[in-house]
Amino acid sequence: MFAALALGGAAELNERTAIKPDLRRQLVNYRTQAVAGTIVIDTAQTFLYYVLGDGTAIRYGIGVGRDGFGWAGTEVVTRKAEWPDWTPPQEMIARQPYLPRWMAGGEGNPLGARAIYLGSTVYRIHGTNMPETIGHKVSSGCIRMLNADVIDLYSRVSVGTQILVLPTHGNMAAAIRR
Repeated sequence: MFAALALGGAAELNERTAIKPDLRRQLVNYRTQAVAGTIVIDTAQTFLYYVLGDGTAIRYGIGVGRDGFGWAGTEVVTRKAEWPDWTPPQEMIARQPYLPRWMAGGEGNPLGARAIYLGSTVYRIHGTNMPETIGHKVSSGCIRMLNADVIDLYSRVSVGTQILVLPTHGNMAAAIRR
């Protein structure tokens, strides 16, 4: 059922063992009004769901925005990139002036193996080279995934895919009204 993973071998195994079993990618029952192919992000529970449309979804563990950096609403995928370069937004540089102004894509890059860009925002769903952050509030608003998981999700979505970021505790109705 799951697409082949590009990492494979020891790298993927190390990622998976760095997180709790409930945060590992898995097929789950998931009743929703969202259509098949929609991404639903539950930041309160640190899960991302890729809706399959038959009462199930693929659930991935994620890292989310730390306190003060959470957000909710609807977006669409506007761009996808493999091993993306990273240019921190000016707001992030203002808070963390020690950050590089640009970093080439690759294994040491904080965006990891893939990036999925959300609307015209500065937010992305992206990989991480710090798997221990999955399941925690750690980012400046981006959604972090294991590299193996973001590679899997990347293969499933296209530009135009609908994204719902739930405001709190799975309150999808409030997100849909936005």
